[in-house]
Amino acid sequence: MDPQIRQDLITYLREFSTESRWERIQEIVQKRTRHLTVVVEDIYQPHNASAVLRSCDGFGIQDVHIIENKNEFEPSSQVTIGADQWLTIHRYNQPKVDNTELCFNTLKEQGYKVIATTPHKEDTNLNALDISGKTALVFGSEIDGISDRAMELADGFMKIPMYGFSESFNISVSAAVCLYNLTRRLRTSEIPWPLDTEEMEELKLKWLRQSIRAGEELEKAFFEGN
Repeated sequence: MDPQIRQDLITYLREFSTESRWERIQEIVQKRTRHLTVVVEDIYQPHNASAVLRSCDGFGIQDVHIIENKNEFEPSSQVTIGADQWLTIHRYNQPKVDNTELCFNTLKEQGYKVIATTPHKEDTNLNALDISGKTALVFGSEIDGISDRAMELADGFMKIPMYGFSESFNISVSAAVCLYNLTRRLRTSEIPWPLDTEEMEELKLKWLRQSIRAGEELEKAFFEGN
């Protein structure tokens, strides 16, 4: 969309949004990042899927990449509490395609370093993970973990330090722990992590559309009048 038309549309739709909602949109968009992104591979339990999405929203991660080679990703609205509507979700579920490879290649083309979150002989501790460049964190299924194919294609491996008898956390807990650690470090660094102006404007429009009843009809009326 032409930037000026988008700006005019935002101004128009703001008339139908509450002032508190608009202020919240402007506040949150400043805190969103694509410097870090999350990839989930073949998660099948709705509770875990939903908890990961809610953590992404809560920690300001805008994009979530969902690989569905074996299992369909089905979040539960009772757990997400609407968090998923504020995210940009990319699904990789093409038939007869290695969707893990498709996802990883897409991310690498966008400049991401793909890091598999799993204990590995060449892994890096979460606290020492280098996030100076764009980083995609990959989380695997509840039972099998990250697939062998994901391990093969990943650029690196990262583990959460553990001090008990358990060797790993539940996937939803792992995602929350990793995102808390990394976003805290990111936001106190000099890394240019915020979205650019174009991305912010696109999200403002998207979120306004979702915040207004009869948004599609209002947008149609806007274009008919212009």
